Amino acid sequence: MGYFSHLACPVQTRSGKLGILTCVHCGYARPWSDDEVELVQSIATQLAIALDQAELYERSQSAAAQAQAKAQELKQTLKELQQTQTQLIQTEKMSSLGQLVAGVAHEINNPVNFIYGNIAHTSDYTQTLLNVLRLYQQHYPDPIPAIQAEINRVDLDFIVADLPRMIASMKLGADRICQIILSLRNFSRLDEAEKKPVDIHEGIDSTLLILQHRLKQNAGYPGIQVTKRYGNLPLVECYAGQLNQVFMNIISNAIDALEEEIKGTQKRCVSEVSPMIQIQTEVVCSDRIAIRISDNGPGIPLKHRKRLFDPFFTTKPVGAGTGLGLSISYQIVVERHGGCLTCRSVPGQGAEFVIEIPTQQK
Repeated sequence: MGYFSHLACPVQTRSGKLGILTCVHCGYARPWSDDEVELVQSIATQLAIALDQAELYERSQSAAAQAQAKAQELKQTLKELQQTQTQLIQTEKMSSLGQLVAGVAHEINNPVNFIYGNIAHTSDYTQTLLNVLRLYQQHYPDPIPAIQAEINRVDLDFIVADLPRMIASMKLGADRICQIILSLRNFSRLDEAEKKPVDIHEGIDSTLLILQHRLKQNAGYPGIQVTKRYGNLPLVECYAGQLNQVFMNIISNAIDALEEEIKGTQKRCVSEVSPMIQIQTEVVCSDRIAIRISDNGPGIPLKHRKRLFDPFFTTKPVGAGTGLGLSISYQIVVERHGGCLTCRSVPGQGAEFVIEIPTQQK
């Protein structure tokens, strides 16, 4: 059967895509009425708006999916970093740890900047899309059946409510990752080969963050409480990366001792005092500061204290340590910074390491 009358109306989206909505009349030729023309134009307008909305929604979903994929990739990278850090800490290869932390933190910083920078734009785009969608729904509350069916299928109301929450949660995660990277970079300080005035408390906090996985409570492990009593310290001229290695060595040893104590009390099924590490800083005279790191573990016998800073001396099982951690720490504090490193301990009552260094290096 032939077509005798045609009515064509253009359909153009904001992105420039162009289509044609065509109506035909069969049987005989006749002119189209104004009402018919107006109806077809209205349908074409609604169709163009619907296509715009679908395209914008697809872009939003794609941006959110990319951000989520990057976040997942970053999460896996951080997990691998934590595992590698744990291995290095256990073998006391602190110099290698510092290099690794700085390098990985630098590499992680690039995708973090990508994610963090795009999250704000994604949030703005999402709000724009949702505003346009609401405006469309206000002016066209009764969409064509095909659009209504798709709205019902994807549960559009849920997506509209949940998408901003998803983006907000990704922003919180990105903020947390940025804080972790800053702490890792503060810990390594490999970009500061020269002595510079630094905040000692930043180095201690960065070290505690890296060791957090060994401090926090989990199933079958009571955790170790850390108490900080920071004094009003001035900026201290020092090799920040090397001092952070000292903090890592001493705090790691305290954790090792407390973990052994925890295992012993669990085997004996007795309740002991909660494991604790206390860190105190103070100005001891006008030009010197002290950092005291103590624990309430089993303590160190006198015969071991005499050899504590000797190279390769260790009481740990084979493979658990090289015996170089405290020896290297002693060299860093005494030889590199002109300070002193001492240990005080009463068996059964814990141990305290005291680091004293001048605030200005000669």
